[in-house]
Amino acid sequence: MALWMNLGQILKVNARKFPNSVALRDRTRQFTYPELNTRVNKLADSLLKRGLQKGDKVAVLMENSIEIVEIFLATAKTGIIIVPINFRLVGHEVAYIVNNSDARALIVHDEFAPVVEAIKAELPNIETDNYFVVGDDRDAFEPYETLIRQGAANEPDAVVKPEDTWILIYTSGTTGKPKGVLRSHESHIAFYLINAIDFGFNEHDICMNVMPLCHINSTYFTFTFTYIGASVYIHPARSFRPDEILKIIEKEKITFISLIPTHYNLILNVPPEARKADIRSIKKLLCSSAPVRQKVKQEIMDFFPGVQLYEAYGSTEAGIVTVLKPEDQMRKLGSIGYESLGTDSIKILDENGDEAGVGEVGELYSRGPMLFDGYYKMPEKTASSFHGEWFSAGDMATRDADGFYQIVDRKDNMIITGGEHVYPSELEEIIGGHENVFDVAVLGIPDEKWGEKVVAVVIPKGAVNENEIIDYCRPKVAGYKCPKQVLFIKPEEMPRTATGKILHRILRENFQGKV
Repeated sequence: MALWMNLGQILKVNARKFPNSVALRDRTRQFTYPELNTRVNKLADSLLKRGLQKGDKVAVLMENSIEIVEIFLATAKTGIIIVPINFRLVGHEVAYIVNNSDARALIVHDEFAPVVEAIKAELPNIETDNYFVVGDDRDAFEPYETLIRQGAANEPDAVVKPEDTWILIYTSGTTGKPKGVLRSHESHIAFYLINAIDFGFNEHDICMNVMPLCHINSTYFTFTFTYIGASVYIHPARSFRPDEILKIIEKEKITFISLIPTHYNLILNVPPEARKADIRSIKKLLCSSAPVRQKVKQEIMDFFPGVQLYEAYGSTEAGIVTVLKPEDQMRKLGSIGYESLGTDSIKILDENGDEAGVGEVGELYSRGPMLFDGYYKMPEKTASSFHGEWFSAGDMATRDADGFYQIVDRKDNMIITGGEHVYPSELEEIIGGHENVFDVAVLGIPDEKWGEKVVAVVIPKGAVNENEIIDYCRPKVAGYKCPKQVLFIKPEEMPRTATGKILHRILRENFQGKV
């Protein structure tokens, strides 16, 4: 049974094993494992006393904080299902998720309370006394700390099985409307044990959480550390100032961070005075959620001397599918690595459902213990995402002779111009290597002559013009792949998910009919 102890159950064990270890900290607070376990038990007891029971859903609209971690842990102890909502969503988007998930309670940060206040009439499943607020008091919301004070400190009387659902999390919607993804306790237990081995983590590590805890990436990594008895520093996701991040690394002796390429770009461009921070405590770094370009990868390793750089590929549904380990970073540039520990296997299937050969492009399918249990209320979508027992997130990939995989692009982002296939990621890698390009997205825009024309949307970091970008591409790719047009935008104009993935769909909608 010990192998299958969920996140809430293992917290009780860690409170005994690590009585003096700090489990969570932020800018002003810290809690040891016993202190955290007591707070979580009190929260769990209060939620149960409010009439919530195993299988009910609690939605949370919150920034990164100790409190949202406590809610994840309290639901794990009780069998209540947590529904994390992206705090960047607007009112009608929040209402859709709350209603679609059948949530019976809603916990919000005070800064997001106005969003909820404006849609309360649209949320029939939530009773008036099941709205709670973290931070400053708000009318018609019960203070979160009241739940903590009123709860009993003993372990909740609940039976939570490994196969029970823990998280109902909604996809970022890069290609369509968000879908509710059902994830069990055992699928996350698999994450934590596999991550600890694949990445070599132990109880002496200190993880800095920067990725938003409303996104699955953070549940993959942040909770690995509370599972193994290590320490987690919680940082607000919307407050990413690279100079501040470097100071926190120095002060807190951070050993690991999971970041996206956008974060790394910002760190690599800090002014000289910020580079004086002592960041030698960093032992491991992860780059995930979006491909990291070769030039950036080399700069990361130069900036953090001696660091072990990992890249991971996965999805909300499949978990971590592949890992590119430090020893392969420069040997397999552009690769996403090979199967993570515990991933059964990977198949690359062509349009006919046959396995693609070495170097041939096909759709990537995987299966393993981290796989989700299906889309909520969407049996047909669940069935269409599988090929037998094998799941696909819609990514196109190749496999080389050594068994290493490379993502070509999302199936939905592929451009067909003059009958030829163009994968945006290939061109984005090239344009992103230009010294005056900060970031780039490549789109297919409807065109009367070609069906679609290739358009590059560039965030510059220096003086550069359209002709210079096109000329830069010409000797590097076939003519039909070269952009026919280059558009320049500001960083804040690039639509992204909560974890920094570029929303190609939104970009296409923004520029369709205008270029």
